[in-house]
Amino acid sequence: MFQALPRIGRRLALSGSAAVLAVVGLLLWWLLPLGGESPSGTITFSTGTPTGVYQMYGKLLQGAIAKDMPDLNVELQDSDGSQQNISRVATGEADFTIAAADAVETYVLQDKPGAKRLRGCSRLYDDYVHLVVLRSSPVQSVKNLKGMRVAVGPGGSGVRLIANHVLEAAGLDPGKDIEPLAVGIADMPELLEHHKIDAFFWSGGLPTKAVQDLSRNDAIRLVPIGSDLVENLHQQGGASRYYRSAVMPADAYPEAQRGSAVQTLAVANFLVTREDADADLTEELTRTVIASRDRIGSVVHAAQLVDLRTAIYTDPLPLHEGARRYYRSIKP
Repeated sequence: MFQALPRIGRRLALSGSAAVLAVVGLLLWWLLPLGGESPSGTITFSTGTPTGVYQMYGKLLQGAIAKDMPDLNVELQDSDGSQQNISRVATGEADFTIAAADAVETYVLQDKPGAKRLRGCSRLYDDYVHLVVLRSSPVQSVKNLKGMRVAVGPGGSGVRLIANHVLEAAGLDPGKDIEPLAVGIADMPELLEHHKIDAFFWSGGLPTKAVQDLSRNDAIRLVPIGSDLVENLHQQGGASRYYRSAVMPADAYPEAQRGSAVQTLAVANFLVTREDADADLTEELTRTVIASRDRIGSVVHAAQLVDLRTAIYTDPLPLHEGARRYYRSIKP
């Protein structure tokens, strides 16, 4: 027969058991995953044209999401660009997208379907406006495009929006003073190469592969877009307030620029979703966007400019609650 433990001994034994349980609990807290399950299911992501930065960024982000959220399937959709991207997300055809600030503002100002449901997740990188001509072209400024054949992008693209604003700022009517061609970056270089157009507008991250390839194969140059045009753009009001003066670095397209930087304008891109997107999913997706910046940036150089300090600034869109949660979680 075992003798009963003295009262003090029982207290010590109970205290020791509690301590062991506390240690075990602490170990489990460190070793086991916390929170809900990893996001699962399928989401659609509207990107851009096959040779543009949006699509390349989307493909690389898809790979990063597969590593961080293996149970989540991401379907990519080609698109004409920002304007179509915004419409798809606002109306529920897509769940997430990338779009430029001027396209977002235009959609909101026109109060198009679902505009009030749009939410921002992160400011990403800047698009730079390219005005590309053959090196032998007489065009030295936007004004010189009068009477010429100019590719301005498909109707649903962000480049069409910017091209029209820039032409108007230069005193040209986009529908009367030029011969506009509604083609995208996939076709623009070949048309210029074969003298079927005189110039093309493009708005994208640096460098854009289609322009980069063209600059290596043909004698082209980039026409400056001066600060005076930016002032005229700001006077237009509305979406044009998101354009700002910028300098295209000399090494963006070395063969075309021949060591010289080019004055132009830039506009910010956002990661966009809807108000009803799952908060946990949006939080994790925003986390992946920030965490994968360097990996994606090694291929898409523009992605290197994703900056945690400015990521929360998605005006004119309010932050999605899930994205807000992420930024709060990393706040020192």
